[in-house]
Amino acid sequence: MGSDWRKSMGNVRSFFGNLTGGLRGGSNLASWVVAGTLAYYLWVKPSQQLNRQQQEKAALAAASDTYRYVEKRKPIPDPQETGLIYGNKNKTKRSEE
Repeated sequence: MGSDWRKSMGNVRSFFGNLTGGLRGGSNLASWVVAGTLAYYLWVKPSQQLNRQQQEKAALAAASDTYRYVEKRKPIPDPQETGLIYGNKNKTKRSEE
């Protein structure tokens, strides 16, 4: 019974050892650091820079658009108490007056 547990742990260790290329200890850690660094500089950083450039380009295009709409005055508030344009919500107050 105890040997089954040890055997399954050995299988799991063997699986992860083979998964990482059979490297153990410091060389395993170093290889993962190198792989992570390469992945960052080859995939992650260029995509971040591309997103940043697209955002800057969109901001410049929005700022340079002379025909875009700009609100120049405050909107006029609705004089009704309910804020609705339709409906008879104020019947009770009108009948009291």
